[in-house]
Amino acid sequence: MTLDPPWQPPAWELDPSQPLYEQIAHRIRVEIAASRLPGGTRLPSVRDLAASLRVTPNTVMRAYAELEQDGLLETFRGQGTFVARSSGVDARAQARIARQAFEHVRRVAADLGMRVEDLLRLGAEAGGGEDDDAGSHRV
Repeated sequence: MTLDPPWQPPAWELDPSQPLYEQIAHRIRVEIAASRLPGGTRLPSVRDLAASLRVTPNTVMRAYAELEQDGLLETFRGQGTFVARSSGVDARAQARIARQAFEHVRRVAADLGMRVEDLLRLGAEAGGGEDDDAGSHRV
């Protein structure tokens, strides 16, 4: 853990139709999962991140609390909030994202009256055709 200047998030556009704290938590989780936020990285203060995202401090505090509950962040009084240094923090973030993605696919399959496997196969077939078309237009 270092007291270097805190990490600054990339420009994020938040969707007001979905809970903002969930979007913030998800974006930070993705940064951790992709190893762009290694263990020990200091995050902006709640107030600084809230100001940069134009949300209330309570929104950021709720996102940080969710990530702490997941074991991805640690807060040290007087020092700030940091990405947890525990081993496997990126794997835990990846697992949570994968679970959320799978649950979404499962709900879509159920809504369509399909099995998950059939939906994935259909998606792969449809996606393959689009990729082939896109590839033929490359210079």
